[in-house]
Amino acid sequence: MQASKNSKKDLDKTIVELYKTDQNKAFGMLMQQYQQSLYWHIRKILISHDDTDDALQNTFVKAWKSLAKFRGDSKLYTWLYRIATNEAITLLNKNKTKITSTIDDNENLLAETLTSDEYFSGDEIQRKLQKAILTLPEKQRIVFNMKYFDEIKYQDMSEILGTSVGALKASYHHAVKKIELILSED
Repeated sequence: MQASKNSKKDLDKTIVELYKTDQNKAFGMLMQQYQQSLYWHIRKILISHDDTDDALQNTFVKAWKSLAKFRGDSKLYTWLYRIATNEAITLLNKNKTKITSTIDDNENLLAETLTSDEYFSGDEIQRKLQKAILTLPEKQRIVFNMKYFDEIKYQDMSEILGTSVGALKASYHHAVKKIELILSED
C-alpha cells in the first residue's frame, strides 16, 4: 500500500512539473489518472450520466485552466475532488432551481433518474441502497458516498469539503443510521 501511495504522489508531482513543459501530455496523464474516479464521485452526487459527463468536463476545464496556479498546499487528488464536488453541487443546484422543487420533489426526481438510468447495472439490493442514500440531505449523502464507496479519509474529505473532521464523522454516523433505518423498513 505504501508503494502505491508513493507512486501516486510521485505521479501527481510529475503531472504538475510536466505541465510547465508539455501541457498536453500532463493533461492526458491527469485525465488518465483521475477521470474514472472523478466520474464515479460526481455520478453518486448527480445520479444522471449526462449531468455527470457535463460536471466532469467542467471539472477538467477548470483544472486545466488552474493547474499552473496549483501550489501543492494540498494533494492533487483532493484539489481535483474539491473542484469536482463544487461542479456537481453547482449543477445539482441549477437543476433544482430549473424545476423549482421542494426537497421531496428533488429526491423523487433523483430516484426516478436512478430507476430509469440505462447505465445503472446494479441489482435490486444496490438499487434499494441507492434509493436510501438519495433520501439523505445533500451534505450527508456526499460524505457517505465519499467514505463508504470511495474510502476517502476524513482528513482528505475535510480538505475537499472545507468541513471539520468532527463534523464529517457526525454526518457519516447520522447517514449510516438513517440508511440502516430505511433498509430495515423494507
